[in-house]
Amino acid sequence: MKQRWWILAALGLLIGIFFVFDLDRFFSLDFLKSSHEALQQAYQQEPLYIIAIYSIVYIVMAALSLPGATVMTLAGGAMFGLWVGVPVVLISATTGATLAFWVSRYVLRDMVQRRFGNRLETVNKGLERDGAFYLFSLRLVPVFPFFLINLLMGLTAIRSVTFFWASLVGMFAGSTVYVNAGTQLASITSLSDILSPALIFSFLLLAVFPWLARWGIGWVKTRRLYAKWPKPMHFDRNLIVIGAGAAGLVTSYIAAVTRAKVTLIEGHKMGGDCLNYGCVPSKALIRSAAFLKQAQKSRLLGMKHASVDYQFSDVMARVNRVVKTVEPHDSVARYTKLGVEVLEGRARITSPWTVAVNGQTLTTRSIVIATGARPAVPRIPGIEAVRYFTSDTIWSLTERPERLVVLGGGPIGCELSQAFARLGCQVTQVEMGDLMQREDADAAAMVKAALQDDGVQILTQTKAVRCETSADMQQLIVCDQDGKEASLPFDALLCAVGRVPRTEDFGLEELGIPLSSRHTIENNAWLQTIYPNIYVCGDVAGPFQFTHTAAHQAWYAAVNALFGDLKRFKADYSVIPWTTFTDPEVARVGLSENEAETRGIACEVTRYDLNDLDRAITDEAAHGFVKVLTVPGKDRILGVTIVGEHASDLLAEFVLAMRHGLGLNKILGTIHTYPTWSEANKYAAGEWKRAHAPQLLLKWVEKFHARRRGEKAR
Repeated sequence: MKQRWWILAALGLLIGIFFVFDLDRFFSLDFLKSSHEALQQAYQQEPLYIIAIYSIVYIVMAALSLPGATVMTLAGGAMFGLWVGVPVVLISATTGATLAFWVSRYVLRDMVQRRFGNRLETVNKGLERDGAFYLFSLRLVPVFPFFLINLLMGLTAIRSVTFFWASLVGMFAGSTVYVNAGTQLASITSLSDILSPALIFSFLLLAVFPWLARWGIGWVKTRRLYAKWPKPMHFDRNLIVIGAGAAGLVTSYIAAVTRAKVTLIEGHKMGGDCLNYGCVPSKALIRSAAFLKQAQKSRLLGMKHASVDYQFSDVMARVNRVVKTVEPHDSVARYTKLGVEVLEGRARITSPWTVAVNGQTLTTRSIVIATGARPAVPRIPGIEAVRYFTSDTIWSLTERPERLVVLGGGPIGCELSQAFARLGCQVTQVEMGDLMQREDADAAAMVKAALQDDGVQILTQTKAVRCETSADMQQLIVCDQDGKEASLPFDALLCAVGRVPRTEDFGLEELGIPLSSRHTIENNAWLQTIYPNIYVCGDVAGPFQFTHTAAHQAWYAAVNALFGDLKRFKADYSVIPWTTFTDPEVARVGLSENEAETRGIACEVTRYDLNDLDRAITDEAAHGFVKVLTVPGKDRILGVTIVGEHASDLLAEFVLAMRHGLGLNKILGTIHTYPTWSEANKYAAGEWKRAHAPQLLLKWVEKFHARRRGEKAR
């Protein structure tokens, strides 16, 4: 950091010398005209020497962002003529601009990224994708100060090679105009004579041309895609939705509410994974397991003894009953009543406007793919020969497995490991990396301690090598980071290592719709595939695999599919919350402390420990914390992590605040009922306020009170 300040100081000194000694007088139009003949004579006598001196001066001026680049360009034409002047000026200007770009990047970028990294993330992604186009357009328009472009681009993530070549090509037209003007130096009375309004307008058109060309190429490519498929003269429906999980249901609902004719096709169960295999059954199991834990802790509540007699099969029967109770919310009957045509069967997209199902072909203006994801099964030798389950099939258990091995240390693995351990299973959890790697170390440590307290044996940095079977035993062979193998006997193996988007067997291959590196369907900011009338949402679209983000995307997919010709909306992922429903819960929105550090984003961390919260104390649950990340010196919230009971409920207030730009001062000024868990949010805001108390003002107030007491102020 000191070295960077020395560079800034040196640059400041050089710029100061330039102005203190009035060196800018040598880079004026009047000086150039008066020295024109002498410069030409010098060039004729020593052409290479003069070109070298000229290039060095131009490069230094551009690198230091000093004024006079326009006059230097004119001088290039006046001395060297058009054919020599253009390449000399262009290479000198581009080299100097690149040096300025490097200085800005080395000295300032880290500081700017730390402070504004989250705001610049979208800009950096745009520049990564379209950086050359942006820079080329800016270089073509002379009204943009080139030195400012150099400095600002240095603060972004654009590559140096891209910056150099886009600048070189982009400055060609403008440099040619100025160099050519320099060859007619005698007729120029002021710099404003060079650029007429018509010429500026021409440059603007030239700057827009790459974007128009790109749009045109995209339009032609799209037309070629559609040309393969005959378009129906009319359509039976406005929208067909494939998949009746959270994303598909919300999409269909919005279409029906807006009076569109919509068909929803589901090949398995209405409600998708969340209702049948994910959120609903897992939370039902967690609730039963939590009751057993509460009974074990009854002495903390003043009870001498409490025992619970239960059957594992009854617990699983309750789980299924809960699913059945929620099922009508997502049923065929309900959505039919709402105005949605629901078809049960395997859908196959046969063209951009047709979908085949149950032997019939349906025509539609738009299609939304919401096929969700399925559990990933790791390719472990021997796994097919053992009794393994996934988060989809584990609910078929009716007898408790005495020994359960869980593969995976993410949210699903942790939630189910804890629940089955509390139900009396001997659980061993195996994770290749660290437990809950997406969360901060302090949050993950609390979850790990809780799991171990419930009897879960946790093996991190451990790889599953193979499964073996014998006459009376199944076992998983694992290997730790030192290469030492161990055997884990089990009665059931649960694979919880992630989920894979469902993209097979419904026509993507025939249409040539590509997949991303994460196996999601490639889509743009409006959730469109390469066919603009085919949209995606939910797990199959990415980048998140949450029920609430699937529903969130569904709004954009539905509105864009139905009304995109009038107005389109980009999907907004700026404030996405999520929760791991272990005990304690881990709830988060925005940046974590680890992410901020990794991405170089400056932030302040405010922490409030729940062991000080009155309601937590009364509930015998005084453990956990609320951690808030804010912009340095400001109350604007960058991210929140909450660990503790009811963390998922506490998070909602921060999600609201971040979504609508409310800071910690607003939360502090909100009345929270006493005694409630939500007071933790207010106290966290109070911790921030205490750290930012105006000390100077408080000293004056202290003196004011002293005077009012009749004391002499110290």
